[in-house]
Amino acid sequence: MKRFMRFFPAIVMIPAIFLAPVAARAAEDGNKTLSPYFLVQSDDPEVDRLPLKSTSANVLISGVIADATVTQVYENRGKRPLEAIYVFPASTRAAVYGMKMTIGERTIIAKIDRRDAARRLYEQAKKQGQSASLLEQQRPNVFQMNVANILPGDVIKVELRYTELLVPEDNVYSFVYPTVVGPRYTGSGAGDSGAADSWAANPYLHEGDPPTYAFHMDVRLSAGLPIQDVFCASHRMNVRYEGPARARLALDPLEARGGNRDLIVKYRLAGGQIQTGLLLFEGEDENFFLLMMQPPEKVETRQIPPREYIFIVDVSGSMHGFPLEVSKKLLKDLIGNLRPEDRFNVLLFAGGSTLMSERSLPATRANVTHALNVIDRQRGGGGTQLLPALKRALALPGTEGCSRSIVIVTDGYVSVEEAAFDLIRNSLGDANMFAFGIGSSVNRHLIEGMARVGMGEPFVVTRPEEAAGTAAGFRDLIQSPVLTDIKVRFDGFQTYDVEPPSIPDVLAQRPVLVFGKWKGEPGGTVRLSGTGGEGVYSRTLNVTDFAPSDENGALPYLWARHRITLLSDYNRLRASDKRVEEVTQLGLTYSLLTAYTSFVAVDSLKRLEDGQAVIVKQPLPLPQGVSDYAVGGRCAALKSAPTAPAYHSRTLSREVMSGVVREKKEPEAMVETAAVEEAEVSMLKLASVSCTGGLSEDDVR
Repeated sequence: MKRFMRFFPAIVMIPAIFLAPVAARAAEDGNKTLSPYFLVQSDDPEVDRLPLKSTSANVLISGVIADATVTQVYENRGKRPLEAIYVFPASTRAAVYGMKMTIGERTIIAKIDRRDAARRLYEQAKKQGQSASLLEQQRPNVFQMNVANILPGDVIKVELRYTELLVPEDNVYSFVYPTVVGPRYTGSGAGDSGAADSWAANPYLHEGDPPTYAFHMDVRLSAGLPIQDVFCASHRMNVRYEGPARARLALDPLEARGGNRDLIVKYRLAGGQIQTGLLLFEGEDENFFLLMMQPPEKVETRQIPPREYIFIVDVSGSMHGFPLEVSKKLLKDLIGNLRPEDRFNVLLFAGGSTLMSERSLPATRANVTHALNVIDRQRGGGGTQLLPALKRALALPGTEGCSRSIVIVTDGYVSVEEAAFDLIRNSLGDANMFAFGIGSSVNRHLIEGMARVGMGEPFVVTRPEEAAGTAAGFRDLIQSPVLTDIKVRFDGFQTYDVEPPSIPDVLAQRPVLVFGKWKGEPGGTVRLSGTGGEGVYSRTLNVTDFAPSDENGALPYLWARHRITLLSDYNRLRASDKRVEEVTQLGLTYSLLTAYTSFVAVDSLKRLEDGQAVIVKQPLPLPQGVSDYAVGGRCAALKSAPTAPAYHSRTLSREVMSGVVREKKEPEAMVETAAVEEAEVSMLKLASVSCTGGLSEDDVR
């Protein structure tokens, strides 16, 4: 027992100390796990520096449409040619429609091509010594930029453009600019997942370390109606009003290293208005429209039937600290304010899952107190096994006479989005899905996708002070449905390819959105009808009141992006080569980045005569408030680490895992108390394990 106690401290240090070296060995033997890992920076002046110098965005918000130009600057301050690989996020509603690369005085406009063809063109250019850039979509909200053959002294600018629609919630418009992709754990090896998930094996900085690149943001707001107020909820931004309906926001210079959390700009229109109307665009071959219509006010709570809530709560390592503490506050508010006639259940998950009760319980004072005590004891630790938790929750028997809602609370740091969507869509049936994203840079693709396929709504909490307000908004949303049985009718206005084909119930004060195409002369009427708390509701717009405008030139991209999202959702449910080809053709026709189309730019000049560029994976900062547990707290390294003496962290063999170079030094000294012979370790057996502090028994074993 004495020898075991002396060895155990060395074991628990292994995930943080050995993470990068273990990843290197795994890569060498072909058994690499597609997981994030910590970057170990070298202090050797000969080592190539990280290439991403800055990222900036200029955003124009015109009415309800945002158009953004993102510029990434890469600089090679080393002595060898580099290939930079940078993984970055975007809004789930973003339609990326253009890219160009600038080298010195030369500008190369990227072209859209099928994904495999674009990759082949890029690899060929790289091999031939030409500078090139490749933009690929890894998830609808995760992109990867490759820039090949950055020569010593080069400064290469890559500019991409995207547009998105801003949809108000509770009369507030929000523009969200995600800055960093949180660590994703695939749980499988490179050979199992293939290239689709290879981006997840990305280096990360340690908790609290600022980004290695500068960040800047400039937003111009032209609302079309008088602005009541505009503010940034996440960063310090300087606001200057340029008229009743115009404002300019610039990121404060003190936030130059603020690229570790979502940037969120919010604004309200005077009188709490929501823009209602029709946007029209006339193109050379096609005409597009966007309808936004305001629903009626909410109904009384007394008219709502009893409800059943299943709370699924992520308590994994990435939730340690700020995200989990916010989750506790959120759940205390939600569960503590349930009505006596409501029923509820709680399922906690990390590497495994724990269920409070096999059947939902009445929301009595005793049951609520017990649930809050269970939640309050959580500390965060272990992996993020979302799918088993979802399966267990969806298999629970329902409560007769209750309207069922499932609430998922997580940061979404998993890479099983498609499987989760399939499971919800196939199993959920008559329940609503409400997904809460907790953290400064959540996986919005997962959060919004789960809500969409579950016929519910997504929520995101990025700061502790937002928890109470979000919980209150959630209660108002589910307790007060606004409009059901919604129909949109076009009379005298020749429309086609209209999306969505049917409109779900409106559960809050937000506009009904309809995309589509039109032909002929713009005329006739558009009528919105449905059933509200006071009976039949109807509202009509005259099309002749709205003139086509070139300012609505983003409508083709927005329509195509919406159509692509719909097709992709169906394709996840039931794969179809026909739908894959339709998405591909939409990407090629409208010059949009999709899962099957990529942007590629190739310089015609041969710039690298001989030699090979060194690959550099740009390390990402951990999102603000996310601890090292998100990367090194799963004990994953123990599964593949060879039996060997443990070295003190200050003298550990160092490897730069960005792929730039591996610098190895002999350890100066071995920690004597941690040294155990291989034979002794192989004979060690654990009779039983008792765990506290968030680790599961599987993690310890």
